[in-house]
Amino acid sequence: MENGVIMQYFEWNLPNDGNLWKQLKADASHLHDIGVTAVWIPPAYKADEQQDEGYAIYDLYDLGEFDQKSTIRTKYGTKDELKAMIGELHKYHISVYLDVVLNHKAGGDFTEKFMVVEVDPQNRTEPISEQFEVQGWTGYLFHGRNNKYSDFKWHWYHFSGTGFDDAKRRSGIFQIVGEGKFWSEGVDKENGNYDFLLANDIDLDHPEVVTELNRWGKWVSNELNLDGMRLDAIKHMKDQFIKQFLETIRAERGENFYAVGEYWNGDLETLDNYLESVGNKVNLFDVPLHYNLFQASQVGKEYDLQNILKNTLVEHHPELAVTFVDNHDSQQGSSLESQIEDWFKPLAYGLILLMKDGYPCLFYGDYYGVKGEKSPHTLIIDILLDARRKYAYGEQVNYFDDPSIAGFIRKGDDEHTGSGLVFLMSNDVQGAKVMSLGKERGGEIWYELTGSIKENVVIDKEGNGTFSVNGRNLAVWIKEKAG
Repeated sequence: MENGVIMQYFEWNLPNDGNLWKQLKADASHLHDIGVTAVWIPPAYKADEQQDEGYAIYDLYDLGEFDQKSTIRTKYGTKDELKAMIGELHKYHISVYLDVVLNHKAGGDFTEKFMVVEVDPQNRTEPISEQFEVQGWTGYLFHGRNNKYSDFKWHWYHFSGTGFDDAKRRSGIFQIVGEGKFWSEGVDKENGNYDFLLANDIDLDHPEVVTELNRWGKWVSNELNLDGMRLDAIKHMKDQFIKQFLETIRAERGENFYAVGEYWNGDLETLDNYLESVGNKVNLFDVPLHYNLFQASQVGKEYDLQNILKNTLVEHHPELAVTFVDNHDSQQGSSLESQIEDWFKPLAYGLILLMKDGYPCLFYGDYYGVKGEKSPHTLIIDILLDARRKYAYGEQVNYFDDPSIAGFIRKGDDEHTGSGLVFLMSNDVQGAKVMSLGKERGGEIWYELTGSIKENVVIDKEGNGTFSVNGRNLAVWIKEKAG
């Protein structure tokens, strides 16, 4: 999709009212109007309790259809509402990406006894106990679903670790012992081996598990007519499982089935290695760029804007980078809290929405607000989305040549009449740059789109213009329409 934009249509603090699917359905035409071309929806299946955001997975096949865990609907609504919402989004040519959580399961139906060793939380390759027996909530029968869609039942041997011993009522990281039991390779090396994250860790080396998850992936993609997936917590998952999982689904749904993975690591080399291991078959969220934006927002004028795109995915793998400002993991109060300061958010969104490279993802909390409070950024984001849709085309010429004022030119193209723009951002004082738009633009009059600067710029006969930006602000300049 040309100049596509994803919206992450949830934040961490949504009410448990079952209304999200209905709300999103009603919002479809508006999203289309503002230039959103894809929506990332939260986990849509039954969690261990109704109020859970969807990441403590109980039953992947229960999309709000069965009476399980004391509820039929999920936090977000029923299966019928979910399907109606997707159908409405598709009417407006908006793609739907489901948040897919295949790393762990929670809320087991009954306990089982099995052997484990406890490992050091700081180094999961290091045992800190002899083998001993635990009682874990690793049995899953899904009585409410009664074998519909799948008769697969989960037991302790389908997991590689668990986080709770019910017999002694204590938590820990307990690696399950048995034939073929080990932490997966191809996971992040943090904490020695970061296979285990929480609850019951799914064993992605177990052939029965791989077969069942592949089966589910094809089923849910067809059942909901999905256009793609957001893959949760892939730094904790065997890389070759992810590769073959996507190959399986694309064999069913077509090679254009989209996938973006959450590999939360700010180190570019680590992400490079991961992309190579999966054959570049998945996009990744640009966590290094997020951390650059976070640091820039924290330190203000001390940050050198010449480095804002340094060591980022969008710099090194522009075709694989999903750029974002914040999301549910980085927002205030979340486990990976690194929320961009409010003053810098318009600048950050200007950068990711107007530059040529990357697939930008807009956060629900930044557009609609958090905990029911309206966002202060809606208007500026609307302006930037409109600019992306109308003007952000053509070659990009960077002006990342000053510590305090950075920006670029988009030269425009013949397919989009009036396209082309100048973007500037300042983290300190008001300033200006002489920027070269080309001799063919000599004599044109340009104005600042956000309304922050009232004086127009006249391009000289050499094609140069002196474009200004206010301190700690952004500026978007476009050609004035004739007549």
